[in-house]
Amino acid sequence: MSSVQAGVQSLGRTEINWDKLDKTKFYVVGAGLFTGVTVALYPISVVKTRMQVVSKEVAERSAVSIVKNVLKTDGIPGLYRGFGTVITGAIPARIIFLTSLETIKAASFKLIEPFKFSEPTQAAIANGMGGMTASLLSQAIFVPIDVVSQKLMVQGYSGYARYTGGLDVARKAIKADGIRGLYRGFGLSVLVYSPSSAVWWASYGSSQRIIWNFLGHGKDQAEYRPSPWMLSCVQGAGGLIAGATASIITTPLDTIKTRLQVMDNRNRETGRDVIKRLIAEDGWKGFYRGLGPRFMSMSTWGTSMILAYEYLKRSCAKDDGV
Repeated sequence: MSSVQAGVQSLGRTEINWDKLDKTKFYVVGAGLFTGVTVALYPISVVKTRMQVVSKEVAERSAVSIVKNVLKTDGIPGLYRGFGTVITGAIPARIIFLTSLETIKAASFKLIEPFKFSEPTQAAIANGMGGMTASLLSQAIFVPIDVVSQKLMVQGYSGYARYTGGLDVARKAIKADGIRGLYRGFGLSVLVYSPSSAVWWASYGSSQRIIWNFLGHGKDQAEYRPSPWMLSCVQGAGGLIAGATASIITTPLDTIKTRLQVMDNRNRETGRDVIKRLIAEDGWKGFYRGLGPRFMSMSTWGTSMILAYEYLKRSCAKDDGV
Protein backbone atom coordinates (compact mmCIF):
# COMPACT_ATOMS: atom_id res chain seq x y z
CA MET A 1 0.00 0.00 0.00
CA SER A 2 1.37 3.45 -0.92
CA SER A 3 1.86 6.18 1.70
CA VAL A 4 -1.03 8.11 0.16
CA GLN A 5 -3.36 5.15 0.37
CA ALA A 6 -2.23 4.49 3.91
CA GLY A 7 -2.81 8.12 4.86
CA VAL A 8 -6.26 8.10 3.30
CA GLN A 9 -7.28 4.77 4.78
CA SER A 10 -5.74 5.26 8.21
CA LEU A 11 -7.88 5.33 11.33
CA GLY A 12 -10.50 3.09 9.82
CA ARG A 13 -11.07 5.42 6.88
CA THR A 14 -12.14 8.36 9.00
CA GLU A 15 -11.62 10.44 5.85
CA ILE A 16 -13.85 9.70 2.87
CA ASN A 17 -12.55 10.30 -0.65
CA TRP A 18 -14.42 12.37 -3.20
CA ASP A 19 -14.94 9.38 -5.51
CA LYS A 20 -16.70 7.51 -2.69
CA LEU A 21 -19.46 10.12 -2.28
CA ASP A 22 -23.00 10.17 -3.68
CA LYS A 23 -22.69 13.62 -5.30
CA THR A 24 -26.42 14.32 -5.67
CA LYS A 25 -27.11 13.53 -2.04
CA PHE A 26 -23.98 15.43 -1.02
CA TYR A 27 -25.11 18.68 -2.68
CA VAL A 28 -28.78 18.47 -1.67
CA VAL A 29 -28.23 17.47 1.96
CA GLY A 30 -25.24 19.82 2.21
CA ALA A 31 -27.29 22.83 1.10
CA GLY A 32 -29.75 22.31 3.94
CA LEU A 33 -27.11 21.42 6.52
CA PHE A 34 -24.86 24.42 5.85
CA THR A 35 -27.84 26.77 5.67
CA GLY A 36 -28.75 25.71 9.20
CA VAL A 37 -25.22 26.34 10.46
CA THR A 38 -25.18 29.74 8.74
CA VAL A 39 -28.45 30.73 10.41
CA ALA A 40 -26.99 29.89 13.82
CA LEU A 41 -23.67 31.70 13.37
CA TYR A 42 -24.45 34.63 11.06
CA PRO A 43 -24.84 37.24 13.88
CA ILE A 44 -21.15 36.80 14.75
CA SER A 45 -20.22 37.99 11.24
CA VAL A 46 -22.44 41.07 11.64
CA VAL A 47 -20.75 42.02 14.91
CA LYS A 48 -17.25 41.42 13.51
CA THR A 49 -17.96 43.56 10.44
CA ARG A 50 -19.32 46.45 12.51
CA MET A 51 -16.31 46.42 14.80
CA GLN A 52 -13.96 46.62 11.81
CA VAL A 53 -15.62 49.64 10.20
CA VAL A 54 -16.67 51.67 13.23
CA SER A 55 -15.51 55.29 13.25
CA LYS A 56 -12.85 56.53 15.65
CA GLU A 57 -15.21 58.15 18.13
CA VAL A 58 -16.91 54.83 18.86
CA ALA A 59 -13.98 52.50 18.23
CA GLU A 60 -13.82 51.54 21.90
CA ARG A 61 -17.21 49.89 21.79
CA SER A 62 -17.18 46.19 22.58
CA ALA A 63 -18.87 43.33 20.81
CA VAL A 64 -21.40 43.12 23.64
CA SER A 65 -22.35 46.80 23.31
CA ILE A 66 -22.71 46.41 19.54
CA VAL A 67 -25.09 43.49 20.02
CA LYS A 68 -27.12 45.49 22.55
CA ASN A 69 -27.29 48.46 20.17
CA VAL A 70 -28.43 46.28 17.25
CA LEU A 71 -31.12 44.60 19.35
CA LYS A 72 -32.28 47.96 20.67
CA THR A 73 -32.60 49.61 17.26
CA ASP A 74 -33.57 46.70 14.98
CA GLY A 75 -34.32 43.71 17.17
CA ILE A 76 -33.28 40.19 16.16
CA PRO A 77 -33.60 40.99 12.41
CA GLY A 78 -30.74 43.48 12.84
CA LEU A 79 -28.38 40.56 13.50
CA TYR A 80 -29.36 39.06 10.15
CA ARG A 81 -28.88 42.00 7.82
CA GLY A 82 -27.65 40.75 4.47
CA PHE A 83 -28.54 37.16 5.31
CA GLY A 84 -30.81 36.69 2.29
CA THR A 85 -28.02 37.77 -0.05
CA VAL A 86 -25.53 35.44 1.60
CA ILE A 87 -27.83 32.41 1.42
CA THR A 88 -28.80 33.07 -2.19
CA GLY A 89 -25.21 33.27 -3.38
CA ALA A 90 -23.70 30.80 -0.96
CA ILE A 91 -25.13 27.69 -2.60
CA PRO A 92 -23.36 28.01 -5.99
CA ALA A 93 -20.23 29.36 -4.30
CA ARG A 94 -20.16 26.44 -1.89
CA ILE A 95 -20.67 23.89 -4.67
CA ILE A 96 -17.66 25.33 -6.50
CA PHE A 97 -15.63 25.46 -3.30
CA LEU A 98 -16.32 21.93 -2.06
CA THR A 99 -15.92 20.32 -5.48
CA SER A 100 -12.61 22.11 -6.04
CA LEU A 101 -11.42 21.37 -2.49
CA GLU A 102 -11.93 17.64 -2.72
CA THR A 103 -10.64 17.13 -6.27
CA ILE A 104 -7.51 19.27 -5.76
CA LYS A 105 -6.84 17.68 -2.39
CA ALA A 106 -6.93 14.18 -3.90
CA ALA A 107 -4.69 15.25 -6.79
CA SER A 108 -2.24 16.92 -4.40
CA PHE A 109 -1.90 13.77 -2.29
CA LYS A 110 -0.87 11.86 -5.40
CA LEU A 111 1.48 14.63 -6.53
CA ILE A 112 3.46 14.74 -3.27
CA GLU A 113 3.53 10.98 -2.69
CA PRO A 114 7.06 10.53 -4.14
CA PHE A 115 8.50 12.98 -1.60
CA LYS A 116 7.74 10.63 1.31
CA PHE A 117 6.72 13.40 3.72
CA SER A 118 5.31 12.54 7.12
CA GLU A 119 1.55 12.05 7.23
CA PRO A 120 0.82 15.40 8.98
CA THR A 121 3.00 17.20 6.42
CA GLN A 122 1.28 15.45 3.52
CA ALA A 123 -2.09 16.43 4.95
CA ALA A 124 -1.02 20.05 5.47
CA ILE A 125 0.25 20.40 1.89
CA ALA A 126 -2.66 18.60 0.20
CA ASN A 127 -5.35 20.28 2.31
CA GLY A 128 -3.64 23.66 1.93
CA MET A 129 -3.48 23.37 -1.85
CA GLY A 130 -7.11 22.29 -1.98
CA GLY A 131 -8.28 25.10 0.28
CA MET A 132 -6.33 27.80 -1.56
CA THR A 133 -7.46 26.69 -5.03
CA ALA A 134 -11.07 26.28 -3.95
CA SER A 135 -11.07 29.78 -2.50
CA LEU A 136 -9.57 31.28 -5.66
CA LEU A 137 -12.19 29.66 -7.88
CA SER A 138 -15.14 30.64 -5.67
CA GLN A 139 -14.16 34.32 -5.29
CA ALA A 140 -15.92 35.34 -8.54
CA ILE A 141 -19.24 34.56 -6.85
CA PHE A 142 -18.29 35.22 -3.27
CA VAL A 143 -16.91 38.78 -3.58
CA PRO A 144 -20.14 40.40 -4.90
CA ILE A 145 -22.04 38.58 -2.15
CA ASP A 146 -19.54 39.89 0.39
CA VAL A 147 -19.80 43.47 -0.89
CA VAL A 148 -23.61 43.52 -0.81
CA SER A 149 -24.03 41.69 2.50
CA GLN A 150 -21.43 43.77 4.33
CA LYS A 151 -23.00 47.02 3.15
CA LEU A 152 -26.30 45.77 4.53
CA MET A 153 -24.64 44.71 7.80
CA VAL A 154 -23.37 48.23 8.52
CA GLN A 155 -26.10 50.37 6.94
CA GLY A 156 -27.05 53.29 9.12
CA TYR A 157 -24.21 52.50 11.51
CA SER A 158 -21.43 54.98 12.20
CA GLY A 159 -22.52 57.16 9.26
CA TYR A 160 -22.91 54.45 6.61
CA ALA A 161 -25.66 54.74 3.98
CA ARG A 162 -29.00 52.95 4.22
CA TYR A 163 -30.46 50.65 1.58
CA THR A 164 -33.81 49.03 0.92
CA GLY A 165 -32.26 45.63 0.28
CA GLY A 166 -29.61 43.67 -1.54
CA LEU A 167 -30.85 44.65 -5.01
CA ASP A 168 -30.68 48.32 -4.01
CA VAL A 169 -27.05 47.89 -2.93
CA ALA A 170 -26.15 46.14 -6.20
CA ARG A 171 -27.97 48.74 -8.32
CA LYS A 172 -26.25 51.69 -6.65
CA ALA A 173 -22.84 50.02 -6.77
CA ILE A 174 -23.19 49.31 -10.50
CA LYS A 175 -24.54 52.80 -11.18
CA ALA A 176 -21.56 54.39 -9.44
CA ASP A 177 -18.72 52.15 -10.63
CA GLY A 178 -20.09 49.70 -13.16
CA ILE A 179 -19.77 45.98 -12.54
CA ARG A 180 -16.45 46.56 -10.81
CA GLY A 181 -18.43 48.21 -8.01
CA LEU A 182 -19.51 44.71 -6.98
CA TYR A 183 -15.88 43.59 -7.01
CA ARG A 184 -14.48 46.30 -4.78
CA GLY A 185 -11.72 44.77 -2.71
CA PHE A 186 -11.49 41.74 -5.02
CA GLY A 187 -7.70 41.72 -4.94
CA LEU A 188 -7.65 41.95 -1.16
CA SER A 189 -10.35 39.28 -0.92
CA VAL A 190 -8.10 36.94 -2.87
CA LEU A 191 -5.18 37.93 -0.62
CA VAL A 192 -7.31 37.37 2.50
CA TYR A 193 -9.41 34.34 1.74
CA SER A 194 -7.05 32.25 -0.36
CA PRO A 195 -4.22 32.25 2.22
CA SER A 196 -6.81 32.02 4.99
CA SER A 197 -8.41 29.00 3.35
CA ALA A 198 -4.99 27.46 2.71
CA VAL A 199 -3.92 28.04 6.34
CA TRP A 200 -7.26 26.78 7.67
CA TRP A 201 -7.32 23.54 5.70
CA ALA A 202 -3.61 22.92 6.14
CA SER A 203 -3.91 23.42 9.90
CA TYR A 204 -6.98 21.24 10.06
CA GLY A 205 -5.46 18.39 8.06
CA SER A 206 -2.19 18.31 9.97
CA SER A 207 -3.56 19.00 13.47
CA GLN A 208 -6.12 16.22 13.15
CA ARG A 209 -3.41 13.71 12.29
CA ILE A 210 -1.13 14.98 15.06
CA ILE A 211 -3.97 14.54 17.56
CA TRP A 212 -4.63 10.99 16.37
CA ASN A 213 -0.93 10.16 16.60
CA PHE A 214 -0.80 11.68 20.09
CA LEU A 215 -3.69 9.43 21.07
CA GLY A 216 -1.70 6.46 19.78
CA HIS A 217 -3.62 5.81 16.58
CA GLY A 218 -1.15 6.21 13.73
CA LYS A 219 -1.46 5.05 10.15
CA ASP A 220 -0.03 1.66 11.06
CA GLN A 221 -3.40 0.90 12.67
CA ALA A 222 -5.39 0.99 9.45
CA GLU A 223 -8.33 -0.95 10.89
CA TYR A 224 -8.85 1.31 13.92
CA ARG A 225 -12.41 2.62 13.96
CA PRO A 226 -12.96 5.42 16.49
CA SER A 227 -16.34 5.93 18.08
CA PRO A 228 -18.53 8.71 16.59
CA TRP A 229 -17.98 10.73 19.76
CA MET A 230 -14.18 10.41 19.58
CA LEU A 231 -14.21 11.16 15.86
CA SER A 232 -16.25 14.33 16.39
CA CYS A 233 -14.02 15.48 19.25
CA VAL A 234 -10.82 15.14 17.21
CA GLN A 235 -12.34 16.77 14.13
CA GLY A 236 -13.82 19.56 16.25
CA ALA A 237 -10.47 20.18 17.92
CA GLY A 238 -8.82 20.30 14.50
CA GLY A 239 -11.39 22.86 13.34
CA LEU A 240 -10.85 24.99 16.44
CA ILE A 241 -7.08 25.01 15.98
CA ALA A 242 -7.44 25.79 12.28
CA GLY A 243 -9.85 28.68 12.88
CA ALA A 244 -7.67 30.22 15.57
CA THR A 245 -4.55 29.99 13.42
CA ALA A 246 -6.18 31.47 10.33
CA SER A 247 -7.87 34.34 12.20
CA ILE A 248 -4.64 35.54 13.84
CA ILE A 249 -2.70 35.47 10.57
CA THR A 250 -5.27 37.10 8.27
CA THR A 251 -7.23 39.62 10.42
CA PRO A 252 -5.20 42.71 9.30
CA LEU A 253 -5.95 42.12 5.62
CA ASP A 254 -9.57 41.30 6.42
CA THR A 255 -9.97 44.63 8.23
CA ILE A 256 -8.63 46.57 5.22
CA LYS A 257 -10.79 44.57 2.80
CA THR A 258 -13.95 45.11 4.83
CA ARG A 259 -13.42 48.87 5.02
CA LEU A 260 -12.90 49.08 1.27
CA GLN A 261 -16.04 47.09 0.55
CA VAL A 262 -18.44 49.00 2.79
CA MET A 263 -17.36 52.55 2.00
CA ASP A 264 -19.75 54.82 0.14
CA ASN A 265 -19.62 54.46 -3.65
CA ARG A 266 -18.52 58.09 -3.94
CA ASN A 267 -15.57 57.50 -1.65
CA ARG A 268 -12.51 56.64 -3.74
CA GLU A 269 -10.14 55.63 -0.97
CA THR A 270 -7.53 53.10 -1.93
CA GLY A 271 -6.12 50.31 0.16
CA ARG A 272 -3.15 52.56 0.97
CA ASP A 273 -5.49 55.31 2.18
CA VAL A 274 -7.29 52.87 4.47
CA ILE A 275 -3.98 51.67 5.92
CA LYS A 276 -2.84 55.22 6.60
CA ARG A 277 -6.12 56.10 8.31
CA LEU A 278 -6.07 52.98 10.48
CA ILE A 279 -2.53 53.75 11.64
CA ALA A 280 -3.39 57.40 12.27
CA GLU A 281 -6.47 56.51 14.34
CA ASP A 282 -5.27 53.51 16.34
CA GLY A 283 -1.71 52.71 15.42
CA TRP A 284 -0.86 49.19 14.32
CA LYS A 285 -3.44 47.70 16.67
CA GLY A 286 -6.08 49.19 14.36
CA PHE A 287 -5.43 46.33 11.95
CA TYR A 288 -6.70 43.94 14.58
CA ARG A 289 -10.05 45.63 15.12
CA GLY A 290 -12.63 42.93 15.55
CA LEU A 291 -10.01 40.25 16.24
CA GLY A 292 -12.06 38.88 19.14
CA PRO A 293 -15.26 38.39 17.11
CA ARG A 294 -13.26 37.22 14.08
CA PHE A 295 -11.35 34.75 16.25
CA MET A 296 -14.67 33.54 17.64
CA SER A 297 -16.25 33.61 14.19
CA MET A 298 -13.54 31.58 12.45
CA SER A 299 -13.13 29.17 15.35
CA THR A 300 -16.86 28.68 15.84
CA TRP A 301 -17.61 28.61 12.13
CA GLY A 302 -14.64 26.36 11.51
CA THR A 303 -15.53 23.86 14.21
CA SER A 304 -19.24 23.84 13.34
CA MET A 305 -18.69 23.71 9.59
CA ILE A 306 -16.10 20.95 9.73
CA LEU A 307 -18.26 18.81 12.01
CA ALA A 308 -21.20 19.36 9.65
CA TYR A 309 -18.99 18.70 6.62
CA GLU A 310 -17.48 15.50 7.98
CA TYR A 311 -20.94 14.32 9.06
CA LEU A 312 -22.22 15.14 5.57
CA LYS A 313 -19.46 13.09 3.94
CA ARG A 314 -20.15 10.10 6.20
CA SER A 315 -23.89 10.38 5.48
CA CYS A 316 -23.35 10.59 1.72
CA ALA A 317 -20.70 7.89 1.41
CA LYS A 318 -21.51 5.08 -1.02
CA ASP A 319 -21.89 1.63 0.47
CA ASP A 320 -18.51 0.50 -0.86
CA GLY A 321 -16.76 3.61 0.55
CA VAL A 322 -17.23 2.94 4.23
